[in-house]
Amino acid sequence: MASKRDYYEILELTSEAGDEEIKASYIKLARKYHPDFNPGDEEAERKFKEVTEAYEVLRDPEKRARYDRFGHAGMEGPGMAGFGGPGTIDPFELFARMFGMGETFRGRQAGRDRAVEVELDLMEAATGVTRSIELDRAERCGECNGNGMRPGSRPATCPRCRGRGVFIQQAGILQMQTTCRACDGRGQVISEPCDRCGGHGLVKARRKLDVQIPAGVDTGIRIRISGEGDAGEAGAPRGDLYLQVRVREHKLFRREGLNLICQVPISFSQAALGGEIEVPTLQGKETITLPRGTQHGEEVLLRGKGMPDVRGRGRGDLIVQIMVETPRKLTKRQEELFRELAEIEQKHVTPQRKSFLEQLKGWFVGEADSKPA
Repeated sequence: MASKRDYYEILELTSEAGDEEIKASYIKLARKYHPDFNPGDEEAERKFKEVTEAYEVLRDPEKRARYDRFGHAGMEGPGMAGFGGPGTIDPFELFARMFGMGETFRGRQAGRDRAVEVELDLMEAATGVTRSIELDRAERCGECNGNGMRPGSRPATCPRCRGRGVFIQQAGILQMQTTCRACDGRGQVISEPCDRCGGHGLVKARRKLDVQIPAGVDTGIRIRISGEGDAGEAGAPRGDLYLQVRVREHKLFRREGLNLICQVPISFSQAALGGEIEVPTLQGKETITLPRGTQHGEEVLLRGKGMPDVRGRGRGDLIVQIMVETPRKLTKRQEELFRELAEIEQKHVTPQRKSFLEQLKGWFVGEADSKPA
């Protein structure tokens, strides 16, 4: 038998979560996996029962304390969670109660989540930006106010449950109450569907929204905007809107997490003599001083000049990579100077080059000695 998952892990929480966090996470996940929204998906139904079992334990202070102390072993026995055992609750009925006044939620489908891709340039990602987006989403029908009935008509009593909305089954001392699937627990059915929405209570409409993108976002980040997805059926909540962020590549800066990398080209003379050069940053130009003899690939670190953390925890750094450029075309005077420099380097070999030449000579000598006579 497979080991059971941790209840906090199932509800995507830590053990320090409060009652409201537990309740909110349960509603979100139970709605996501509810069989009514995932018809024929056995894995979704399994997860629905799993999150309901976890919630049934963690919402009860006594059960939660016992679970925190003993784990799943503390949940065994009468009155404990674990579907199929004595004292358990129908997961569908528990879900229905979450919406108050004894009204069953089954059939009152929550609005589906929507997703929209938002493309930004690096500067917008660094500073944050407000964007106007348009999307097609489900809205409640204005003709019937979302109830699905033709205006002026009345709902009919459900012929299957006779208006009760539930069926009660007795098995010994246990009593099980199940929701009527014909009317989804409402006790009533639509007799005359709305002409505009066909009885669904929802219609498609195009909407324009202004959304705030926080500073520091990166490609792949999803921003959740609560309650801006599709409308749910009457009595059910809206879905959420997710913004899928994509940040375009920049011509000067390459991003690595919170850090930015900028390759700055300099000439041979600048590398050899050193001096001040201007480099770009997100805030504008900045002057840095290169030491004499700067080598190709050396890096200069500008602290706090990178990207801001999306959670507001400081900024990354800007790493300036020095790229010593070799000229492809020379003027006559430049060629004369380079030839003169080459002659000087022949006579005055630098220590580093001298060491390399000595090692190279030793390599070839050793190679000759190793050849058979």
